[in-house]
Amino acid sequence: MTPIQSVLITGANAGLGREAARQLAQQKGIEKIILACRSADKAQAAKSALEAETGRKIFDIVLIDMMNPATIRNAVSEMTTPVDAVILNAGGTGGRTPYALTEDGVTHVFATNVLGHVVLVNEMLERQLITSSVLYAGSEAARGIPKMGIPRPELASEEPKEFTSIADGSKFGPEGDPLVVYANIKLTAALWMSAMARQHPHVRFVTMSPGGTTGTNGFDDLSFVKRLFFKHIGGVLMPLFGMMHGLETGAKRYVDGLLNPKYESGHFYASRAGSPTGTIVDQTTVDARLGEPALQDSALRAIAAFA
Repeated sequence: MTPIQSVLITGANAGLGREAARQLAQQKGIEKIILACRSADKAQAAKSALEAETGRKIFDIVLIDMMNPATIRNAVSEMTTPVDAVILNAGGTGGRTPYALTEDGVTHVFATNVLGHVVLVNEMLERQLITSSVLYAGSEAARGIPKMGIPRPELASEEPKEFTSIADGSKFGPEGDPLVVYANIKLTAALWMSAMARQHPHVRFVTMSPGGTTGTNGFDDLSFVKRLFFKHIGGVLMPLFGMMHGLETGAKRYVDGLLNPKYESGHFYASRAGSPTGTIVDQTTVDARLGEPALQDSALRAIAAFA
């Protein structure tokens, strides 16, 4: 495994992305961290705070909007030096119009969680701007979390059209449950990552869930009732029952997934079955579908049609 000295993190101005940047800055050998953010003001505020907290001036800013591939392609075209690793952290439930379609024909929630990252990785690989690793922020939702009311995603077929329907939202319709939609999207992304690992064996592709984490922005766009439960009531009660952990623990999973070679390329790591926290295991032991090359390739082909 190539030593990692430079890292680009999407969604790095707050939550897990910012905390991962802080923790990485404290790791021996890390010399450059790029904060990839949508807002210049928020990015600059995060940069200043991280420099003060870590005592290191190793942070740079790149402005990209995960729902606007043009901004991503433009940012990559201006990069002159490769980075060793990329953490694909940006995501969430898609803003106030999660099921509206982008110009590329995917829902806002799919663009934020998947398509923007696909464009970023593809552009960087084409220009040989990634030397070592790509880590995607997975979720236990991809295999279901019944205790949190998130069922196991069901696929009507193993053909690319199934993943196309997830990308454009036709699988769910305008009234789709946001948590079910999110789970299907995260499953699609994990399968895409595994397919990419086989296509690009010189780069390490690891999907790592931060687990159920308090203090994130991921639930900000849910309905009032669900937001109240997950962010406020759940944020207090769930940790008491071992269903959520702190921001530091979630971000440390990113750091470990990136720096520890025991996490193998093409694999999806998350909490054990039945829980969004605790021991990290290879998710093929929980949902065997994640290890099926044909399913992985179907997800990749469907996404490629939009990218």
